[in-house]
Amino acid sequence: MEILNQTLVRTFILLGLSNIPRLQPIFFLLFILMYMVTLSGNLLIIIVVRLNASLQTPMYFFLSNLAVIDMSFSSTVVPNLLKNTISLDRTISFLGCATQMYFHLGLGATECLMLAVMAYDRYVAICNPLQYNIIIDKRRCLSLAAGSWTLSFLISVIHIVLTFQLSYCKSHQVNHYFCEMPPLLRLSCTDTWLNKFIVYVCGTLFTLSSFLLTVLSYVYIISTILKIHCNKGRLKAFSTCGSHLTVFFLYYGTVMSMYMSPRSSYLPDRDRAFSILYTVVTPMLNPIIYSVRNSDFKECARKTFIRNF
Repeated sequence: MEILNQTLVRTFILLGLSNIPRLQPIFFLLFILMYMVTLSGNLLIIIVVRLNASLQTPMYFFLSNLAVIDMSFSSTVVPNLLKNTISLDRTISFLGCATQMYFHLGLGATECLMLAVMAYDRYVAICNPLQYNIIIDKRRCLSLAAGSWTLSFLISVIHIVLTFQLSYCKSHQVNHYFCEMPPLLRLSCTDTWLNKFIVYVCGTLFTLSSFLLTVLSYVYIISTILKIHCNKGRLKAFSTCGSHLTVFFLYYGTVMSMYMSPRSSYLPDRDRAFSILYTVVTPMLNPIIYSVRNSDFKECARKTFIRNF
């Protein structure tokens, strides 16, 4: 009866970033600043691309999709994190936890696919420039974007159903700052082998395939860049690819460490740090890496600002 009563509890308790009172205002200011930068940078991309006809190209279409993903991805975690940092009440309902995890998983998977799509787009543009407009036409752009969103959120449904049909009778205190699957699975008093099996299958077929497609695209891109005779053009291309790959490896490295590491290597502080990197830091860096360093985008942003303000 005691276990039954515990499984009927419909709330979880999330841990904050720190239990030291004097550090909480510092964390609050730091994360709200990072969140504002994330929203501002990604919203700038969407507005500038929308208002400039010269940016109505596949590359900027995919970049706008990435901006929407990053804003939404960060928004599923950071507002609740800010609330928990300064609030004494850190409870979250089962429904709220399931909703947060659903969008977190769906948007995270969509970002994996979108990074692969963007890498493929750049591969075609650099390695097959004469056929670019034929291969990456408007219909294919819409299909790649819609397919990425749809497939990711369908897979997210599977994870949510399997996770929240478990019994949670060990504890309702989640050793994390938001509802993420690995910490929740560790609280279950029922066997979670099926959940872990699905995570590894999806990670192998979904995340790893996106990772390999992105890496393969950049291998071909770099090999093509090496054939450029102009040193200035080669350095510019390498600088852009290097920036993209930095964010790419940061994102994939932290995600795969969180979801595909063995149970024996579980370290709560390390996992929380990894989660901060790919839910807060990467969405903030993406606008800087993918657009602000782009001279065409900066010129269009300048003209848009002058024209409207």
